[in-house]
Amino acid sequence: MGSEEIVRAAGGVIWRPGPQGTEVIVVHRPRYDDWSLPKGKLLAGERIEDAALREVQEETGLRCRLGRPLPTTRYVDPYGRDKVVWYFAMELIEGSFEPNKEIDQLRWLPLADALEALTHDHDRVVVEALAATRLQHGRSAPGRSLRPGRP
Repeated sequence: MGSEEIVRAAGGVIWRPGPQGTEVIVVHRPRYDDWSLPKGKLLAGERIEDAALREVQEETGLRCRLGRPLPTTRYVDPYGRDKVVWYFAMELIEGSFEPNKEIDQLRWLPLADALEALTHDHDRVVVEALAATRLQHGRSAPGRSLRPGRP
């Protein structure tokens, strides 16, 4: 497939310390009726990092600080197009969520709950990478399984 046929997007995993360890944001997209991570398409000539911050703010109303890169995902979108999404860890600076046409719900969830809530495996891979980093630094709740059993 030619490069012009690939959908390029960027997004973030917004995290914060919580009472049960690290929490992350998951969002509900009514168009697809799924729980995912905030992300969106790059504009022509836009840097990946800038797109990630812009899309997260547009979808969630939250202004964030860009952190380290997380795994890039590649999959076929609901329209049959190849899609690549670059992700970054992000820390909240300011803002508040208002439901909009793309995102009607936003939830802060502990890592294990976020992994269970996410609809797509490709999103779980990204959150698992953040979780591994947070655990290495001793910042998540000890003894909690990060990968709940799935039916």
